[in-house]
Amino acid sequence: MDLKKFIRDVPGFPKEGIVFRDITPLLKDAAALQEAVRALAAPFREEDVELVLGAEARGFILGGAVACELGAGFVPVRKVGKLPAETIEQAYELEYGTSTLAMHRDAVRAGQRVLLVDDLLATGGTVAACAQMVEALGGEVVACAFLVELSFLKGRDALRPYRVVSLIEYEAE
Repeated sequence: MDLKKFIRDVPGFPKEGIVFRDITPLLKDAAALQEAVRALAAPFREEDVELVLGAEARGFILGGAVACELGAGFVPVRKVGKLPAETIEQAYELEYGTSTLAMHRDAVRAGQRVLLVDDLLATGGTVAACAQMVEALGGEVVACAFLVELSFLKGRDALRPYRVVSLIEYEAE
């Protein structure tokens, strides 16, 4: 199945000069969503993944589904102030500014194998921040998996030395 045909281009969002790659058409198509989840999980079936981590909001959708596909637990990463228990926080840069992410301090135990999943790899800041938190808690990052990669933004550079897998690539905006 050609998953790229389910990605909608939205020019000028969130600001002029940007082409937003909208995954909501893929999410609402049952067959496309199932194929995307299977394809995201496939490279990691033999990797002993214990946890899948996803950042809000679309990382929740794909990460939770990939966790189920792999028989792993799911760890949500949220904006600061959205989690009820003690958290670890990490600031990061994104395409349009800076932000801070948080996850529960007890979400990852030392030695646990964690797959990081998100909808889109742009500059890599979000997932790099997630990886830093996983490692600060003693977890091992197995890889970073994305539905869409904007390769012209060189987000893989921010994720070295991690293994990066993406299903759909855009080489230019």
